[in-house]
Amino acid sequence: MSIRHGLLALLERGPRYGSQLRSEFESRTGATWPLNVGQVYTTLSRLERDGMVVQDGEDAAGHALYAITTEGRQELKNWYEAPVDRTSPARDELSIKLAMAVGAPGVDIRGVIQSQRHHTVKAMQDYTRLKSQALTAIEKAGAKGTQERDDVAWLLVLEQLIFQTEAEARWLDHCEARLIRLSAAVVPGAERTTAAPTAAAPAPLTTDH
Repeated sequence: MSIRHGLLALLERGPRYGSQLRSEFESRTGATWPLNVGQVYTTLSRLERDGMVVQDGEDAAGHALYAITTEGRQELKNWYEAPVDRTSPARDELSIKLAMAVGAPGVDIRGVIQSQRHHTVKAMQDYTRLKSQALTAIEKAGAKGTQERDDVAWLLVLEQLIFQTEAEARWLDHCEARLIRLSAAVVPGAERTTAAPTAAAPAPLTTDH
């Protein structure tokens, strides 16, 4: 639903046309979640069907403009005020991959974890560099007495991505440590099971303990 509400948020600032909405959405989010024009117009059609936007004439270049309605403003207000539901998380490919890798024949699950950790840490470093650029842009704008909303919005998105990748890297460390501990607990048990028949014969071996 974020595309739907994101477009409503942009339309609250004034009438806009499809490709303009796409550009502004990507600018505000740093193109983290790129849109195509088809997605935008499909969403606009549904919003129009639901009475949340209306067509509002054309601009000088002939682009069809869309404007938010009273119903659309109320929907946007409700979205801002309601917390995002975390009780039904979206499917996470990495979690599913590791869950399927446990016990899978021929799969080195620790190798999967280490490969993913390398990728995750690199992504975190890239986001950190982009954060530095965003902070520089904000500082320059502040020195000029201006405030660029897109840079601030992009900074918030970047910081969320940094925290997310940091958490994922810690989780991967935890997964690997968990597997090591479980392996250490299981392997000695297996050794005792196979060693029992030979260890039972000589009595001195049992009495020394």
